[in-house]
Amino acid sequence: MQHVKNFFKSIYAVPAIIAAVIFLAFFPHSTKTTEVGVRVVKWSPLAKSGIVRQIYAPGATYFFPPIINEWYTFDTKLQNMEMTIQEHGARQERDDLVFKTIDGNDISLDVIIAYRINPQMAPDILEKVGKNNSELEEKIIRTVGRSIARDLFGELKTEDFYVAEKRTEKAEKAKEMLNQALNGYGIIVESILPKDYRFNQAYQNAIEEKKIADQLAERYKSETKATFEEYRQKMQGAQGDVNKMIADVDGEFAKAKIGADAYYEQQGMIAKAIEAEGSAEAKGIEKMVEALNSSGGNTMVKLKLAEALVGKKIYLLPFSDNGGIDLKTTNVNELLQTYGINKLSEGK
Repeated sequence: MQHVKNFFKSIYAVPAIIAAVIFLAFFPHSTKTTEVGVRVVKWSPLAKSGIVRQIYAPGATYFFPPIINEWYTFDTKLQNMEMTIQEHGARQERDDLVFKTIDGNDISLDVIIAYRINPQMAPDILEKVGKNNSELEEKIIRTVGRSIARDLFGELKTEDFYVAEKRTEKAEKAKEMLNQALNGYGIIVESILPKDYRFNQAYQNAIEEKKIADQLAERYKSETKATFEEYRQKMQGAQGDVNKMIADVDGEFAKAKIGADAYYEQQGMIAKAIEAEGSAEAKGIEKMVEALNSSGGNTMVKLKLAEALVGKKIYLLPFSDNGGIDLKTTNVNELLQTYGINKLSEGK
């Protein structure tokens, strides 16, 4: 009876063993939508041992025995590795960068490094660096990133940390150097973002006091500038009034000058006209004199004299040798009549 029981047990055990063998032979290994898988063959009669260079794509399931194979996955989406003063994730301690500026002041700086894994180099990452993203960050990205970031940001002066452009310039340089160092390990650094920075308390207090002093200085500068602008506007207004007065005087002067010039021109033209008229008359007289002095001049004079004496009475008075009238031979009555004495007597 015992032998029968053992027989039936062995019959039921065979399918279970077969099922177990099949299950182990085709054990599922999956990748998420942003993961790539890397297979390591520990032993196989059909394949060479070691890391398989085949890239197992995201979002898929693959079947192979689990015992003689190892399976690793790497997340290829963009990762942010934070190095800050605040606790975050599994790191329960401050992780910010602490260093000195080039002018000797202590400073701590929060930095975030954004990186991603090159999927095609996942086997190299497993071979050279680590088995997952966490080991990748701890062993190489954090170590190399902190060193390069400290060196480059340490080249800044204390005042330079207040200038965003200078911090950004150093961050770009750090990104370039990190890619040179990490691309060979399958790591691509997308950005380095400097965040908050802190000085030691004594220096921080001095900075705050300086900020207050700078604000007061800027306020005084603004007030001085406003006062200057006010007086400048007043001066411009006064200058405008003066310019208007000058313009008015210049206008009056120009007006008077134009009038004087016009009068001068007018008088000059009149003088020229008079001169021309006189010159013409003189020339006429000159021509007349020339005509009178000619042979026909006497005849013309006699003719004009004759025309003037037409209808007039002419009396001839005898004169003595001494220049007086000779009364002996003069008819006095006729002479008085000539001069109107008789008419004057008649009027009385």
